Amino acid sequence: MNIRHWAAILITTTAWMGSAAAAQNAPLTAADKRAVVEQLGQTLEANYVFPDKAKTIAATLRRHLDAGDYDAATDRRTLASELTDDLVAASNDLHFSVGVDPEWVADYAARQDPARAAALRETERREEVRKNFGFAGLRYLDGNIAYVDLTHFADPEPGYDAAAAAMRFIENGDAVIYDLRYNNGGYLEMAQLLASQLFRGDKDQELFDYYYNLDGRRVERGQWVLPALPAKRLTGKPVYVLTGSTSFSAAEWFAYTLKKLGRATLVGERTAGGAHPVDRKPVGTDFFVQVPIGQIRDPIDRSDFEGQGVTPDHLVPSADALAVAHRLALAELAKADPAKQADADWLAPELAARPQPTTTALKAIAGRYEGRRIDLVGGKLLYTWRERFRLTLDPLAGDLLAIEGVRDFRFRIVRKGGKVTALERIDRDGTTQTYARLD
Repeated sequence: MNIRHWAAILITTTAWMGSAAAAQNAPLTAADKRAVVEQLGQTLEANYVFPDKAKTIAATLRRHLDAGDYDAATDRRTLASELTDDLVAASNDLHFSVGVDPEWVADYAARQDPARAAALRETERREEVRKNFGFAGLRYLDGNIAYVDLTHFADPEPGYDAAAAAMRFIENGDAVIYDLRYNNGGYLEMAQLLASQLFRGDKDQELFDYYYNLDGRRVERGQWVLPALPAKRLTGKPVYVLTGSTSFSAAEWFAYTLKKLGRATLVGERTAGGAHPVDRKPVGTDFFVQVPIGQIRDPIDRSDFEGQGVTPDHLVPSADALAVAHRLALAELAKADPAKQADADWLAPELAARPQPTTTALKAIAGRYEGRRIDLVGGKLLYTWRERFRLTLDPLAGDLLAIEGVRDFRFRIVRKGGKVTALERIDRDGTTQTYARLD
């Protein structure tokens, strides 16, 4: 099963803002809102992995509607955002997301047409090619430690050659670090392919066990270590997985399973806690909902981490995780081979944590903003939203702030009369959004 997760869905949803512009401009009546809420409830009850909870969640949405909580939502995008927040709050499941994309809804209905389905697959393939199927960085760190920066887990069918090249690139490393701090998930089959390189191929080893709903029927399956691979196996070599609060779904499963099987050391922050496989379903003619449709279980005690996240072996700020993992890898290699101790000693000062000094300027930025906050902790600015996700801010020139692991936008501090009054998000395309300061 192609199990898409939060960021993998973004392959097709990052365009919905533009494609839905016309629909968002149309008036949204009270009858429209009621129809959306009713259809959304029916879709949840038909597809959510927990049918009993689906009824309760659907009833909660109807209560919000009856209480007038959606009266101020005058356009479709705003309603979708409010429905998403209420779904997450009612379920504590971060996989839920409601969006507006009438073109996708029309395509969903037209997928029975083989030509249309092929065209959609080709569009997704071209988008993945542009992102190199999630393999954002491959390099060797000092000490012959292979490093893999993976932004998401792509469909392994079109992404197989890229994955094979990455696997061959790292096969000569003495240790390997997988960076999943900003990986929001994707296809579990790609996780299976990459994880298989870490185990022997002549011994049965289950990686994932799960079930899901497919067109009204329950499907159960397991994924095992693959017996044949396009690269040498890394059995016996130290493995480290970097995690962060934005590590999600398939990224969490990759880390969780390797930890359970004793095959990797996890370094970073506790992950988001999205363990359930999801699918996207249409709601009416304009909306869609991303809904959890199944449950994955680990191969040891059939547990998962839904709503809890995966706790690393070494809890450190995600911004420091690579340096810490690098130090740990060097130490482990030196322990196995004393001749490598010199490398570890030489590199230790470079990899030591160097916290930024606390300054008056940084203290002035710390505070509460609309829907988010900035804290000054240990000389670093920590940006938090939804009370769950947290990333480090790096001050740049001109009141600009870079966000750890984020390439597509940054923040700017807005000042008036010498005081910080707002936080402005500046996207790469020049669009902006302002969050007023609340304290």
